[in-house]
Amino acid sequence: MRPLIRSLACITSLLFTTPSHAKQVSVHDPVMAKEGKTFYLFSTGPGITFYSSTDMRNWKEEGRVFPGEPAWARKAASSFNDHIWAPDIYFHNGKYYLYYSVSGFGKNTSGIGVTTNATLNPRAANYQWQDQGMVLQSIPGRDNWNAIDPNIVDDSSGTPWMSFGSFWSGIKLVKLDASRTRLAEPQAWHTIAQRTRPAGIPDEEAGPAEIEAPHILKKNGYYYLFVSWGLCCKKEASTYHVVMGRSKDVTGPYLDRAGKDMARGGGSLLIEGNAQWKGVGHNSAYSIDGKDLLVMHAYETADNYLQKLKILDMKWDKDGWPSVDPQDLDRYQSKQQ
Repeated sequence: MRPLIRSLACITSLLFTTPSHAKQVSVHDPVMAKEGKTFYLFSTGPGITFYSSTDMRNWKEEGRVFPGEPAWARKAASSFNDHIWAPDIYFHNGKYYLYYSVSGFGKNTSGIGVTTNATLNPRAANYQWQDQGMVLQSIPGRDNWNAIDPNIVDDSSGTPWMSFGSFWSGIKLVKLDASRTRLAEPQAWHTIAQRTRPAGIPDEEAGPAEIEAPHILKKNGYYYLFVSWGLCCKKEASTYHVVMGRSKDVTGPYLDRAGKDMARGGGSLLIEGNAQWKGVGHNSAYSIDGKDLLVMHAYETADNYLQKLKILDMKWDKDGWPSVDPQDLDRYQSKQQ
């Protein structure tokens, strides 16, 4: 083959093969916000890893939110190893609030904190995260709940509420004060979703009541509660899947399609894994630019169960329930720049 023809053949080969080998965004527990024309994605990772994109497919890795570690982290979780878990991004009155959790895996030695910023753009002159410290802490032997996986929603009167929790006695909802960095006093707590915890399980053990990762979306006169059931992080043995319920009141009860209270084990399936994608879950949900989106992670069987970003369109049926197309797990392919 002559040199010119060989060069053209190589270029053609690259054009057709590079996309299939492009690195996808590998994240756990993703949450997303849009500022201006740019989307920002935050996920579990060292110091909270984050990315930016203008199209929700091509993502630029921006580094980490915390250059070091939160000052209070090791006091709440002595085994803290720089991995900050399950962030939630929330905007109010010109300020971004990034909630996050630290914990020991499988333990309720945990705490939820929040850091604030005027912008999400790391190249802006006023970009500076200011940690506001710990909002909530769970202590083994004292608490039968777990202070991880925070999500913030404002009720119809503008009052902020934080849902959170994992295993133990399930998903809690607690009112925040006007600063959105502390609990409101007197404290108002609710259990909004729970699975049966067998008798005799020691309080310090998570047990088999597999529920975590709450996210509440306010839409169409309802509060929709999404949670993940099953086990994450187990590669081929991962059983994570997303279930849901809804309520006219932020404090519940959240009822599934059959009318069963999620606080009594209810939950209607939204999406589960398949042969190609395991561990589908820990979702967030948004209405952005006239579209409703489900953001989550899934483990790709063909890539040794590496976690990948998934963003799926949500549709609504005549009864006001959301649905997603499982085939979109294959259709959506992110690309990390």
